[in-house]
Amino acid sequence: MKFIAALLALFICIPALAIDYPDSRQEDVADTLHGTEVRDPYRWLEDGSSGEVKAWSAAQNAVARKFLDALPNREAIARRVEAVMGGNTVSYYSAQRIGERAWFMKYAPPKQQPFLVEVDPGGDPAGERVVFDPLSFDESGSTSVEWFRVAPDANLVAIALTVAGAEIADLHIFDMATGERVDEVLPRVNGPTAGGDLSWDADSKGFYYTRYPRDGEKPPADQNFHQQLWHRALGTPLAEDRYEIGSLFDRIAEIRVEQHLASGKVLLNMQYGDSGRFQLYLRNPDGAWHRIADYDDKLVQGTFLDKDHLLVLSRKDAPRGMFMRMDISELPGTHLSTLVAEGEHTLASDFYGDPTFIVHAGKIYAKTLLGGPQELHIYDLNGRPQSAPKMEVAGVGQIVPWGDGVLVRQYSYLAPNAWLQFDGTQSARHPLSSTSPVDFNGFTVKREYSTSLDGTRVPVNIIMARGTKLDGSNPLLLTGYGGYGISLSPGFVPTRKVWLEQGGIIAIANLRGGGEYGEDWHRQGMLTRKQNVFDDFHSVMRHLVEAGYTSRGKLAIEGGSNGGLLMGAMITQHPGDFRATVSHVGIYDSIRVELSPNGAFNIPEFGTVTNAEHFKALLAYSPYHNAAKTAYPSVLFMTGENDGRVDPMHSRKMTALLQRQNTSENPVLLRTSGSTGHGSGTPFSEATAQQVDRLSFLFSQLGISFKTVH
Repeated sequence: MKFIAALLALFICIPALAIDYPDSRQEDVADTLHGTEVRDPYRWLEDGSSGEVKAWSAAQNAVARKFLDALPNREAIARRVEAVMGGNTVSYYSAQRIGERAWFMKYAPPKQQPFLVEVDPGGDPAGERVVFDPLSFDESGSTSVEWFRVAPDANLVAIALTVAGAEIADLHIFDMATGERVDEVLPRVNGPTAGGDLSWDADSKGFYYTRYPRDGEKPPADQNFHQQLWHRALGTPLAEDRYEIGSLFDRIAEIRVEQHLASGKVLLNMQYGDSGRFQLYLRNPDGAWHRIADYDDKLVQGTFLDKDHLLVLSRKDAPRGMFMRMDISELPGTHLSTLVAEGEHTLASDFYGDPTFIVHAGKIYAKTLLGGPQELHIYDLNGRPQSAPKMEVAGVGQIVPWGDGVLVRQYSYLAPNAWLQFDGTQSARHPLSSTSPVDFNGFTVKREYSTSLDGTRVPVNIIMARGTKLDGSNPLLLTGYGGYGISLSPGFVPTRKVWLEQGGIIAIANLRGGGEYGEDWHRQGMLTRKQNVFDDFHSVMRHLVEAGYTSRGKLAIEGGSNGGLLMGAMITQHPGDFRATVSHVGIYDSIRVELSPNGAFNIPEFGTVTNAEHFKALLAYSPYHNAAKTAYPSVLFMTGENDGRVDPMHSRKMTALLQRQNTSENPVLLRTSGSTGHGSGTPFSEATAQQVDRLSFLFSQLGISFKTVH
């Protein structure tokens, strides 16, 4: 009876709002791949520059706005979201320190964008001054900082700036004292997938930088590929910049660069697309480049131990990782020796974010994982474990050299992100730790496990009020990701409070495809094994219902990007097992995703239709190709018009198809933001509006009667 009641509740809607969807014409378009006909009736929606497509998107936005604006308690929800996101919320991140000077990016709503500040290393607020504010550069709030690098003499700072979340950034050099721009603007140093990087020379008179093809150098279709490394001497014409390396790299090469300032040696980490496979190159001061590690060596990034040795993370016969010392004193020959053997914890790696291990003041500081929760491990230069700070949290962020010790960003589900200062023996909370107008007193976190289809144990982290009754009546929002070796670790999200204080529960699943248990965990969820990720997530859904945390009529799911693909798979594979979903910037057409510029970078993770086995797996789960005519739950697709990572055409095509195939009265809506991309650089006002829309939608579809909180 409980099962039948839950099933009926799934399709009991709040009073329905009549929805008159825009006309989405179908075309008789099909491809034949490996002897299989693949139909594509909405291919015309791929061309975002088409006037017809622009009109269709605008009409979909109008429908979504009419629906979302009419939802009950929307104004009260908006007031609460604005209070949570904008009230006394200050965060300092992306730290850098040189001597007795330090810099952070500062997020301080309601300012539209974070800005760069110089601070007193001890955290004295009287010592803070603004170095660069994007609003002074662009009053619209559309320009944002991708990254910054302070010169060794601390007189100049290089800042990569992008517009409207597009992530294609130009490099600007600013005088630290005056804030004035100096030198030429370097175009296209950062891209949506491969990102970008810069490393200053020791004398602060030049730097190595990543560079994408400029106009006329490559065909338009190759503008976001072929990343190379160049060197610039300040004050010289751009045409005199010196090419260094990269012309022979694969077109989907992704580059990071680091200089050893004392010796002038340069280390380049190059990843093949989003594959987790690396080559390492070293430049001697004489200008010669040497490849010191190939893909099959399975060395995953490195950094300098000293002028003659590198610290490298190896996954060769060690899927959880081990640290090795590489002798680079006599190139081209190198010698490897084990420094820290593989252990129970996974040594973390992150090509796109802050370094997960650093060498400073005679010690190695490394982030480790064990199924999701993280720790900071410390070793001496011979690999012997050292005392580490006790962290009353479960997430480790940026590790920054700070005097004789380090500053570590620490994360928790239930407390604002903090900076922990550790001098080798004692640790203390730094004054520049984050603040938030909300607290999570009275809430708790539980960690449980579901059993996937093949018997794999899948962790899920559950946030809820203490004393919550597990009677199946609680609205629950479940999220997951499962891809690229990315781990979903604990982090503080203030807007979760808006959900929790209405009696809701939040769950975060650690799925295969991520890196929570090392490279084996990742590989079990990639290429032809991608279905494991979807099975893992569905097993968590089942577990949460069977354990009484929620029921199918009270269950909502949410994800973005690769997690949006996950949402699409749940919509098409298990439409009767949840009530609503919000899917952000997702991949839905798995057959044609590789044709977009960023899609090519994803081939090592997802596979390619040119390979028969890959094609078979891709077609089997591609949401766009598996949406049968049936009753679907409520769906809100959200995308950004300037998304360079996942083409918005995925959301357009999936929306058109589901609106046609859906036999229930549940809404299928598409919200397209004209001022954003994949998510980074989103102005505060738009970020707030997105939160109001998603929460209003979810509350209404799950029948939550919003209660005003003061």
